[in-house]
Amino acid sequence: MDYVLTTNSLNKNYKNFQALNGLTMHVPKGAIYGFVGKNGAGKTTLIRLVCGLQTPTSGEYTLYGRKNTDKDIVKSRRRMGAVVETPAIYSDLTAEDNLKQQYLILGLPSFDGLNEILKLVGLENTGKKKARNFSLGMRQRLGIAVALVGDPDFLVLDEPANGLDPQGIVEIRELILKLNRKRQITVLISSHILDELSKLATHYGFIDNGRIIKEISAEELAKTCRKCVSVEVSSTKVLAHVLDNMKIDYKILSERTADIYAKINVSQLTQALAKENCEVISLREREDSLESYYISLVGGERHE
Repeated sequence: MDYVLTTNSLNKNYKNFQALNGLTMHVPKGAIYGFVGKNGAGKTTLIRLVCGLQTPTSGEYTLYGRKNTDKDIVKSRRRMGAVVETPAIYSDLTAEDNLKQQYLILGLPSFDGLNEILKLVGLENTGKKKARNFSLGMRQRLGIAVALVGDPDFLVLDEPANGLDPQGIVEIRELILKLNRKRQITVLISSHILDELSKLATHYGFIDNGRIIKEISAEELAKTCRKCVSVEVSSTKVLAHVLDNMKIDYKILSERTADIYAKINVSQLTQALAKENCEVISLREREDSLESYYISLVGGERHE
């Protein structure tokens, strides 16, 4: 597989804190890579390292085939656009003038493509309205527009939906999908809004305490988080025997509970269990979510 970004045992230490602890990850070309973790898990630290805003204490990363220690790593970073923590915009300027400033900063010879970018992010009709008067969603889209100056093919977004209302979240989602599908831009997106991320991501990296604990494709995750019937019975030993005879896939969770991974005939199952003196206490359909998968990975408390 072709990777835009790989990291190898990255460590980042501050005075009394280790933000990254041997982090190894792989972002495939063309992916929307969902970077999932609690606040303080190391997501923003990793993003700041990759963007060249900080340097790792040890370990290395490779961006478009160049290691971070290579002198020409800057050539790889020119293929990146990023919105880290908050959008880097000038509140006293219009959307158009914000983009012009980024063109000048990057030393681009003309403003070619500027109007196309504004249209792409839905800000082509903001005219002389200054960014300070934009809604939070508009400011986020302007931040992404600034990141798109220079025509990057790798976009790094740090919590882009944070604080947005439902409409703003939908707009950001649709924009990210458009950039990925129509422009073939690879996207690394950190987020703690897992329900929203599940509508976007093609791949996931789960980070906890500064290290990646699992990387998985959306396709693999869907197979893992499959629909099931949660059942509570008086004895799962009897349930297992009956389900084995019926050649039905299941998972025993405790002495009284289990998940059944098949469409079942409730009457048939209940009768089969009754013959073995096993009582069905409850049945309910359930589909594992990204959030429940994440919680099962990190264990313990829900994420913030």
